Amino acid sequence: MLKVEDADKYVDRAVDLVMAYAPKLVLAIIVLLVGLWLIGGLVKLMTKGMEVRKVEPTLRHFLANLTRIGFKVLLLISVASIIGIETTSFVAVVGAAGLAVGLALQGSLANFAGGVLILFFRPFKVGDVIEAGGHIGTVREIQIFNTILNTPDNKRVIIPNGQLSNNSLINYSSEPTRRVDFVFGVSYGANIDEVKSTLGEILANDSRILKDPAPMVVLSALADSSVNFTVRAWVNAADYWGVFFDTQEAVKKTFDTKGIEIPFPQRDLHLYQHNA
Repeated sequence: MLKVEDADKYVDRAVDLVMAYAPKLVLAIIVLLVGLWLIGGLVKLMTKGMEVRKVEPTLRHFLANLTRIGFKVLLLISVASIIGIETTSFVAVVGAAGLAVGLALQGSLANFAGGVLILFFRPFKVGDVIEAGGHIGTVREIQIFNTILNTPDNKRVIIPNGQLSNNSLINYSSEPTRRVDFVFGVSYGANIDEVKSTLGEILANDSRILKDPAPMVVLSALADSSVNFTVRAWVNAADYWGVFFDTQEAVKKTFDTKGIEIPFPQRDLHLYQHNA
């Protein structure tokens, strides 16, 4: 049977434990509740800030969740430390595990970091036409690790974001207008003024070519077998390829009509007869 003296000892021990740990437990609960409230407010503030900066929704949700999880882990470690639980070994294990995972997935982490930079700074967006990694295509999707392009012949290209963020790329859609450049060669017998006026008329008759900046037609080179004229015209970005192809066709037809010769490579062969 339990003696009265022993019972008194257990009760005293329990009271001592309660007196010793109750303040710590209450403090830990208060820290936990206040910490969760602060984390929620911080994440909301962070999300609103990213909305104001028009950060991509994919990146907004990802960063918000990552921030929430990270701060909650730190909060739980702090609460455990307040209660009296030894956390030094736990933190060391987590740190070592994080280092090992980082070394094993350094390529993926580089792509992840690239995706975050792309979504945050937005060097291009969905729908833009870009050239990167030896490919030209329309951006269909920007993921955390990869960017997906559709090429003009409808092939799907997946480019790692690490490569996009660490190398140069060309964004053909970032500006509302683009310049179309041509070089047309005519024979040395052609009338220079007639050629220039003909090219100017062709440009003026195309309503897609902008008046400001004005188109430019200049004689740019006296080549081996042709007189070359450089033509530059500004168009809306969406009209680039239409103007590029249609202008070349119009120049060929108009030159043919006016008898302006477009030379092609040719070689003169001279035969000499030697009397024996």
